[in-house]
Amino acid sequence: MDFESANMDMTSKIYSLIRDKKYQQAINVLSFQNQSQPRCRPTLSLLAYCYYHAQDFTQAADCYEQLVQISPEIDDYKFAFGQSLYKCGLNEEALRVLNQIEQPSLMNNVRKLQAAICYALDDVKSCQSYIDQCNDDDPDTVVNTGCVLYKEGKYDEALKYFTKAQQLGGYNPKVWYNIALCYYELKQYAQAVQHLGAIVEKGIKEYPELSIGMQTEGIDITSVGNTNTLQESTLVEAFNLRAAIEFILKNYVAAREALTDMPPRNVNELDMITLHNLAIMNMEEDATGGFEKLTFLISSEGFPRETFVNLCLLYLKYEYYDFAADLLAENTDLTFKYMEPYIYEFIEAKIVQQTAPEAAFKKFEELAGTLIEQLRRLVKEVQENRRSQKDEQVKKKVQEYDATLEKYVPVLMAQANIYWLQENYAAVEKIFRKSVEFCNDNEIWKLNVNKI
Repeated sequence: MDFESANMDMTSKIYSLIRDKKYQQAINVLSFQNQSQPRCRPTLSLLAYCYYHAQDFTQAADCYEQLVQISPEIDDYKFAFGQSLYKCGLNEEALRVLNQIEQPSLMNNVRKLQAAICYALDDVKSCQSYIDQCNDDDPDTVVNTGCVLYKEGKYDEALKYFTKAQQLGGYNPKVWYNIALCYYELKQYAQAVQHLGAIVEKGIKEYPELSIGMQTEGIDITSVGNTNTLQESTLVEAFNLRAAIEFILKNYVAAREALTDMPPRNVNELDMITLHNLAIMNMEEDATGGFEKLTFLISSEGFPRETFVNLCLLYLKYEYYDFAADLLAENTDLTFKYMEPYIYEFIEAKIVQQTAPEAAFKKFEELAGTLIEQLRRLVKEVQENRRSQKDEQVKKKVQEYDATLEKYVPVLMAQANIYWLQENYAAVEKIFRKSVEFCNDNEIWKLNVNKI
């Protein structure tokens, strides 16, 4: 009886720890039991659950793999194994495990997870195929359809689906974040900030233990860790997007404050997007640290797609042309995957400029010519749509024009810089005069014209 009583006490203790979300303490107890009785299914099942919720997905996957081997007839273990592999970034392996599941009651969740994996792999066609097999009355189907539209660059359409999901399911921070993300891509920053503000306000009320804003106030706070609570709150994503918006609007102090407002974590606990943003937004104060963070990221699996381009452009800004050339030469796969042709041609021309200014000028001239053609075409399309009173099309074409102008101005400045370094100021003035029809309202253009 004493042995049975001790077992009951131990079981009660473990479930109490899990109930209170003290997963690491539960893992310590369960690990000892697992060593005493290896491959005991109940112990392994609880251990896998705790590892997963403690964000240790590698250990969770290892436990679930053992459970699949012990009980191959239980598809729930296969699903949990596939989910853990997905969280580890082992997408192909996860798909192979999920394809073995046959239990009908699990299939809707299996399809949703398969869709998420294909989304992560940029396989939009397969992702949509899995979504089409999901239950129509599942709110996640609406959200997932919006995600596919977002990935395809159809931000207006994606916004409609996320808004519908919000209306169907009520407040959900992840859905609100997706809405903010669409507004961000549409350059409607005020609406994006409004939705992000709602996430933060809700987070402050519901999760006081996450110490939101304490770092900015200068209060010394210990790390809150990468808990499930932090993930559910979507606060990290919200603060990162808020920082990006403030940075675009040139509110650099506010951008840095957005990063320090987020729940505190140790450096080794930071996600890749936060690490990227910390590097970018603190380059003026700590360029060395910024370059260290960015070079670390591009050597890591699953880094943010902006990282590679931003590192190249920062090498140019700080005149590390050899580093930029080496980065392109050593990562041709990343160049084709993450760089628009325009960006690649611009970077290549800047590198060439260091040894062959005339050849670089020709490259910039060709690039400028292509962009000027696009600007003139867009001006014509704006005028035609205005005459036809197609307001939505006018808005869309104006946004395209602004985006193209943002590409054109750096090319123009690079051309002018070549003549400026040669002290050929008449040629510099001629270049600026040629661009006046497009750039007379551009602040960077006006600033440089005033220097001549």
